[in-house]
Amino acid sequence: MQQRVITYSRNAFLPLTSVCRNRCGYCTFRRPVGDGCVMAREEAERVLEMSASAGCTEALFTFGEMPEQEAGFIDNIEKQGFSTVLEYCYHLSERAIEYGMLPHTNAGVLEYDDLEWLSEVNASMGLMLETTAEIPAHKNCPGKRPEVRIECIENAGKLRIPFTTGLLLGIGETESDREESFEVIAGIHKRYGHIQEVIIQNFCPKEGTAMERWPVIGSSEICETIKTAKEILPRDIAVQIPPNLADASRLIGCGVDDLGGVSPVTIDYVNPEHPWPAIDELKVIAGDRGIQERLCIYQKYIRKGWYPSALSDLIDKLGKDIQQRNEINSLNNSQ
Repeated sequence: MQQRVITYSRNAFLPLTSVCRNRCGYCTFRRPVGDGCVMAREEAERVLEMSASAGCTEALFTFGEMPEQEAGFIDNIEKQGFSTVLEYCYHLSERAIEYGMLPHTNAGVLEYDDLEWLSEVNASMGLMLETTAEIPAHKNCPGKRPEVRIECIENAGKLRIPFTTGLLLGIGETESDREESFEVIAGIHKRYGHIQEVIIQNFCPKEGTAMERWPVIGSSEICETIKTAKEILPRDIAVQIPPNLADASRLIGCGVDDLGGVSPVTIDYVNPEHPWPAIDELKVIAGDRGIQERLCIYQKYIRKGWYPSALSDLIDKLGKDIQQRNEINSLNNSQ
């Protein structure tokens, strides 16, 4: 079987709030309620404008799960003119579209009605499964219960939302847990057909967390997990790794299809100590496989029409822009 060209999305990362109802044992993204705990509208506008000027096609909105459950948060979101973070996300998604970027929201677990509502202004959405195992790191995390996350992923399928999910490796799960997680994802996709990519993300310990001295897994183990994913997952699901967290050049040959969202403008706010590679560096990482830019919604779902009709013209325009950039890059590489 001929291997795919390695793909990536040029994105902007907007963390709307780090307030979260979960208390994961490995997370430094979460912050308590306080001044500045919500990204100001002026800052969000600045990032959107800069990112559009830099040729970004994806606006990635990420925030803590159901922050309204944390005391005092509502006062902070109201200062931005909204009653919930989802309302704020909807507004900024509309603004991203006006700037010429496709919104992709990763907001943790969402209820069916909220998924349906946000899908009106999103080209794609996502939620990491992380693991189907019950682990100590998720002890105080109501949104990390496997059955809760599985239900959310299934609901996205019922709504025909092009979706990203994935595993977080090395947080206390076993090899058989990983296999089970892939089997669950494969089963959901076979029922609904909406999972466009699965991220295989290695856990990186953070100072100041309960797991700051947790042992890390090596490239060989990550490689074996990628191979397992390729064996279990349907062939139309892309396997993705974050190029800022692992030795991506070494892992490409294990069966990687995609390098995910890479931003020329913003940092990885979940893993700020690990900077993105420059766009030009992705060519080196991809090696002989070659590298191509893509949209946050895969072509398969564009052909199916699994996106809001309001995004039709923008998807068409950005698709042509990317095709032109890919053709220019291919020509330059051949010279």
